[in-house]
Amino acid sequence: MATATLTIPEPVVEIKFGQVGIAQLKLKRLDPDGLTAELAEKMATAENLFLRTPLVLDLSHLSTLPDIDTVRDLLARIRSAGMMPVGLSYGTSENDALARALDVPIFAKFRVAPERAPIERAPAAPSPPPRAAPRPPAREPASTPAPAPAPASTPVPASGTGIGMMHNKPVRSGQQIYARGRDLTLTALISHGAEVIADGSIHIYGALRGRALAGAQGDETARIFCREFHAELISIAGQYRVFEDIPAELRGHSIQAWLEGGRLMIARLDAGKS
Repeated sequence: MATATLTIPEPVVEIKFGQVGIAQLKLKRLDPDGLTAELAEKMATAENLFLRTPLVLDLSHLSTLPDIDTVRDLLARIRSAGMMPVGLSYGTSENDALARALDVPIFAKFRVAPERAPIERAPAAPSPPPRAAPRPPAREPASTPAPAPAPASTPVPASGTGIGMMHNKPVRSGQQIYARGRDLTLTALISHGAEVIADGSIHIYGALRGRALAGAQGDETARIFCREFHAELISIAGQYRVFEDIPAELRGHSIQAWLEGGRLMIARLDAGKS
């Protein structure tokens, strides 16, 4: 009698968690008209960066949480500016209730991985009574395996550890390279419209004509090093500068970028050369 073959259909979807490429708009004071004006200015200076970019609204720096109609108006203003608000940043339980009322998601800075079930261990053997003569260790039967140790969590390499991701091919327009939990080293051109991202530092031994975002998960010690600098945008831990804000004397030169007092700094590395 022939055995029927069970065919398991391929899943329709695959879900992965990640927040790279999502901007965060931190509202420092409640000024809807000021918000509209500043977003229009940012769009005018870097339309390719901000147009239709997904964005999370952070209300945690306001003294009081706005009501639902006010937040709905803020989201509409952001959308009218050309950006795409996708949710609210995590805050208090009131913030969560507001997001539910608006039917938008809450975004946390980090997502927590599911916890493993606790591993049961045999109780420790009681200590021998005082003054008792030492006894030789008992042998376990050969058929009884020793208990397996608890699985250790895998550490995420920090920036500056020397553990990183290497990419040796040009990064073309529309492509994105992301080094999760580590540094990123690139040896070829990053074209206009391309994006390279790392949770640690970024080292570029070719020309940077697209975007470079280091410290993507908030590492303020991350740096960007570039041999030939023509960037559309660079960012470290969310602080960014666009092409129009970059001094002309830095363009085409070797540079490093870092954070100092919350400000994104850029300096030439070849300043001594003619």
